[in-house]
Amino acid sequence: MANYNRIVLVGNLTRDPQYKVVPSNQMPVAEFGLAVNHKYTTKSGESREEVLFIDCTAFGKQAETINKWCRKGRQLLVEGRLKLDTWEDKQGGGKRSKHTVVIDNFQFIGARDDAGGGAGGGGGGGGSGGFDAGDSYDTGRPSAPPAARAPQPQRPPPQAPVEPPFGDEQHYKEDEIPF
Repeated sequence: MANYNRIVLVGNLTRDPQYKVVPSNQMPVAEFGLAVNHKYTTKSGESREEVLFIDCTAFGKQAETINKWCRKGRQLLVEGRLKLDTWEDKQGGGKRSKHTVVIDNFQFIGARDDAGGGAGGGGGGGGSGGFDAGDSYDTGRPSAPPAARAPQPQRPPPQAPVEPPFGDEQHYKEDEIPF
């Protein structure tokens, strides 16, 4: 039987990353919380919002980058796998457990100079070798310095469509669209 453990989330950091280095192997670790919102409308037409708080862990260069550029309120896209942590409660409460996301890849969301409030702050400056907003970080690919990157061709602005993309029978409220 095949198994698949993959999760992709977009949310806002609930706290500044907690950065540490594991003494035994000198591995950098960054732990932080991510708040993910889900808006929906009930059958009676009432708008509701559900918020999930998810603990995330990054290792290695990703941990260093997240610690350097991310603060509370920064919006981040993370991709990883779910991991179940279990432990004995020290106050005699028995066994405890929680799920965390172990990050494989991440991407900054929001503008470089935005601060907090959900849009996120500080990417690297032009030519400094830092990350720009929207850059993705994937340990499976070597990254080239900014000077070595090929220039991106200029794309013409998109033209307005001649026909609407949906027929008259499809109407969506803004809060029903999942992104």
